[in-house]
Amino acid sequence: MEKPTKILITGAAGFIGFHLSKQLLEMGLEVIGLDMVNDYYDPQLKWDRLKQLGISQQQQNSVSENYPKFHFYRVDLADRTAVNRVFESHTIDAVCHLAAQAGVRYSIENPMAYIDANIIGFQHVLEAVREHGIKNFSYASSSSVYGGNLELPYKTSHSVDHPISLYAATKKSNELIAHTYAHLFGISTTGLRFFTVYGPWGRPDMALFLFTKALFEGKPIQVFNRGEMLRDFTYVDDIVQGVVSVLMNPAQAPQEKTAENPTAAPYQVFNIGNNSPVKLMDFIHTIEKVVGKPFEMNLLPIQPGDVPQTYAHMDDFVEAFDYKPETSIRSGIERFLQWYVRYYKIDLDLNING
Repeated sequence: MEKPTKILITGAAGFIGFHLSKQLLEMGLEVIGLDMVNDYYDPQLKWDRLKQLGISQQQQNSVSENYPKFHFYRVDLADRTAVNRVFESHTIDAVCHLAAQAGVRYSIENPMAYIDANIIGFQHVLEAVREHGIKNFSYASSSSVYGGNLELPYKTSHSVDHPISLYAATKKSNELIAHTYAHLFGISTTGLRFFTVYGPWGRPDMALFLFTKALFEGKPIQVFNRGEMLRDFTYVDDIVQGVVSVLMNPAQAPQEKTAENPTAAPYQVFNIGNNSPVKLMDFIHTIEKVVGKPFEMNLLPIQPGDVPQTYAHMDDFVEAFDYKPETSIRSGIERFLQWYVRYYKIDLDLNING
């Protein structure tokens, strides 16, 4: 399969989608970006990401001013007609489906948002891929699919049949649907189980952003599981490196059926993380050191739907793509905080190493 030059990215105004779009554009590739720009968190942050790509709020559904190879469309993926219209307007070599309703805890409050975005929206995109003869399809899964699995590190060979949140259940459903399309239609599908991605332009509902905002506002932070959580925090640039590798080297059908792939379909699922879990309390103390200010903490029990620890087994991904996450926790937090104080115009000298 030839390397793609025209790539459609859903969730292009999102955290990972923005960084991926920017990287591909700087590689000289054509990018067609789709995003609903909903209000799950502050839409202004999403528009400001798009502004970095040359798209203003007044110029949605247009070509970028900064990147002539970037086309942006504001589309709700639950609207199949709107999705098809975009696919009909471009010749597309590959699709990277990152759009989703995110968040474990919010899935308890608003379950239908997850069905609309993560099931119906996923199906609309994948069906458009089939109808237009596109054979290179990658998509965001999540470490949440491992649910209550107690065996660490998490391996893709582990059972993920017992999700403990609706969010996780929708992501597992995506993997099953993708396998079906790989088997029936020969579409190369690769699912990526992301592990706690963080970095500049990150989501305001994620721990690093929430903690930083509270610290600067002088408010206490909620520390669930009393800080005993373990998370395989992964810096966004390392994630993007892995996603680009997948796009350029899509799944191939094995020559023979195997126990892992009994249908011999061009189907893969990988973990993509840092392979080095960090205790949540250590993560918090690193933020304190960089900012030079201690947190006030409310230590709370674990929340429904949360898992106490995540830890990605990465050997198969490393072997397949020569993947080497290189960003340390300290360095990643420093880069996020440098962005945060600049974006929110905070006058503070950070304690930056080196």
